[in-house]
Amino acid sequence: MDGELLTVREAAKRLAIKPTTLYAWFGLARRGLLVLRGENVTVHFYQTGRKGQGRISIPASEVERLRGYLQVVPPRAPIRQSPVRRLSFPGIDVPLGRPST
Repeated sequence: MDGELLTVREAAKRLAIKPTTLYAWFGLARRGLLVLRGENVTVHFYQTGRKGQGRISIPASEVERLRGYLQVVPPRAPIRQSPVRRLSFPGIDVPLGRPST
């Protein structure tokens, strides 16, 4: 294996979430129900022990991939056009401006 394995506590700390939330994500991902920022996400992790009841390890590269899903990209500000000064308006057929005396 070419990447380091992290414990659930270390992975949760890097993701800035609680370990219990990460365990919940594992359960949802196992059933195909995990949705982050509107996208279905799978989580690859390792579970040791008999019948998979042991400690969970997650590759550091997988944690970085999950962080990418959590990243918020601010929307671009719309480009405003400068207002156009109108000299006439629809339905008005007299010259605009102050009345002359």
